[in-house]
Amino acid sequence: MSLNDAVRAPIARGSFLMRAGTARATGDRTAIARLTLAVLVVLSVVALALSIATGASDASAVGVIGALLSGAEDTALSLRDRIIVFDIRMPRALLGFLIGAALAMSGAVMQGLFRNPLADPGLVGISSGSALGAVLMIVLGSALPTGLMLTLGPYALPVAAFVGGLLTTLLLYRIATRGGQTSVATMLLAGIAIAALAGAVTGILIYMADDKQLRDITFWGLGSLSGMTWTKLFAAGPIILAALLVVPFLSRGLNAITLGEAAAFHMGVKVQRLKYIAIVAVAGAVGASVAVSGGIGFVGIVVPHLLRIVIGPDHRYLLPASALLGGVLLLGADMLARVIVAPAQLPIGIITALAGAPFFLWVLLRDRTRNGW
Repeated sequence: MSLNDAVRAPIARGSFLMRAGTARATGDRTAIARLTLAVLVVLSVVALALSIATGASDASAVGVIGALLSGAEDTALSLRDRIIVFDIRMPRALLGFLIGAALAMSGAVMQGLFRNPLADPGLVGISSGSALGAVLMIVLGSALPTGLMLTLGPYALPVAAFVGGLLTTLLLYRIATRGGQTSVATMLLAGIAIAALAGAVTGILIYMADDKQLRDITFWGLGSLSGMTWTKLFAAGPIILAALLVVPFLSRGLNAITLGEAAAFHMGVKVQRLKYIAIVAVAGAVGASVAVSGGIGFVGIVVPHLLRIVIGPDHRYLLPASALLGGVLLLGADMLARVIVAPAQLPIGIITALAGAPFFLWVLLRDRTRNGW
């Protein structure tokens, strides 16, 4: 054997073993991802059922459904139970699941788009922009033309939050992008600055607000799923659902863009169009969610991190899994908020922050230990 052959043989064997090991690892992770998705689907159904059945009232969802199926006569108790189950708990559970799914999937999209695990809609200012739009509508909505307010109706608050989140996202993207390249450092710093500016303007509006508006803003800012109605579900739900249906089609492009924008372009991905669609989808999902639920933090950063540990970074599985787990976790936090101080209700934003902040610190400490900084 010649010297060149002796050198090439180990390299060839090493390359083959590397490809084989990669294939096995990918196959194993794909199997785990599919199993995780199946488990999350089951957990989602269970969480929705438990959310509808859980509350300070003793109304029984099983009893109500049984009465409907049997055609039993209405009584005062069954009528009350039907109102509690169908008009209070059911829209709350459905919208809560959609909001959790929207926040978690938006976090996964932002992290994939900017190739940074800190790119959460809350950390980069999108939630602050949505909140500013909603507060503007709460405080100054009465000054808008009556015809416009009548036309918007219950959609006024979600539309205002959507516009606020969209404008904030577009401004952030414009600042962080130069020469077709997006700077992650600039994006994060600009997000902090935009969030601070939105908070300052929100403070001015709070100073201008009356007592009723102050109570609405304060309770809304803590985040809650109380007061959810079918009207709010039909107002915010279509926007959130549209974003949830569009985002999975971006998985191939997000997988390619992890190699860099230039590499993704040469792989046939229309990078600019991908960015615009992702930005509009995230702004719509976060804006509509913030409008009806208020400030609920850490869902968008905790859920994608947790799933990457289990199923890996493949967005074909990460995006739908994030949506499902986000909905399950938010419903779990909402059930805890309803029973921990029953019959009162603890703001759900407090629970997500108490659970999410320690997890975020753990991720930072783990990465510091792994990277040696």
